[in-house]
Amino acid sequence: MRIFATGSTGFLGSVVAERLRARGDTVVALVRDPAKAELLRKSGRDVVVGDLADPDALRRGCDGCDAVIHAGAIYEVGIGAPRRVDLYEANVNGTDRVLEAALAAGVPKAVHVSSIVVFGDTKGATVDETYQRTSGYTSYYDETKTLAHRMAEGFNARGLPVVIAQPGQIYGPGDHSGIGALLRRAAAGKLPVLAFGDLGLSLVHVADVAAGIVAALDRGRPGQSYVLGGEITRLRDAVRVAASLGGKAAPRLEVPAGILRFAARLRPDVAEVVRSADGVTFWATDAKARTELGYEARSLREGFVSYLSSSSSSSSSSSNSSE
Repeated sequence: MRIFATGSTGFLGSVVAERLRARGDTVVALVRDPAKAELLRKSGRDVVVGDLADPDALRRGCDGCDAVIHAGAIYEVGIGAPRRVDLYEANVNGTDRVLEAALAAGVPKAVHVSSIVVFGDTKGATVDETYQRTSGYTSYYDETKTLAHRMAEGFNARGLPVVIAQPGQIYGPGDHSGIGALLRRAAAGKLPVLAFGDLGLSLVHVADVAAGIVAALDRGRPGQSYVLGGEITRLRDAVRVAASLGGKAAPRLEVPAGILRFAARLRPDVAEVVRSADGVTFWATDAKARTELGYEARSLREGFVSYLSSSSSSSSSSSNSSE
């Protein structure tokens, strides 16, 4: 297959692209940086220079392709007003432009990478793809991903077969998220105090999500969404697992929720972090993906072993090279 992929130089998208290439597919990557695009071309990769705001680049990327995988997005929580413009432009308008280009090019199938954050705070329940949120947005990221999700659903009615993948909280090599940083610090014994220990997550290894996205491309039914989750847990328990695997003690102290809520009254960016993490649960079952796609996700302990090993190797290589 010839597949146009957005976000293919990012954390998740790069793993998806490598999985596709490994099985013999041609991946046409959307690359924003011309210098990086040139390096990829020299290595034999197919690239289109441009970004999610460039309709011409998106059109060229879609031309002659058998499928589109749209994984390009901005993931940030705790942002100010100026950054909100960037999130809306990338996550909402970018999705619209990519799927419009795919529709105009007559692409036979598209996979839109959404998130289980679209369900909002599940309030302790583990929900499935039929769930309709009952609370407000937990963050502006949540809002933009929800708007993009609904937009993707609408393209099916317009004639573009779209399958939606909804990953949980992704971790793995190359993870630069706040959650990933906490886990690495816990494994290194450098996390004396924990905040938001009650945060409920579905933690899933990046390689498992990438395999699920490819399965959604191959076997997913247009018009359907598929949760690509992992182990349902609380942040507190995930940190304990990471610490134990690193041979370190888990943090004994937790920041009282009242202090965090007080800080939220003083700063809007902190308020968004508190709103998205204070006792909130992002829990969803991946039973549908397991049944229909053959999806599998490794346990938290198994996933952390490979993740923390790769992080340790990366740090060691970095230290050696700097010396």
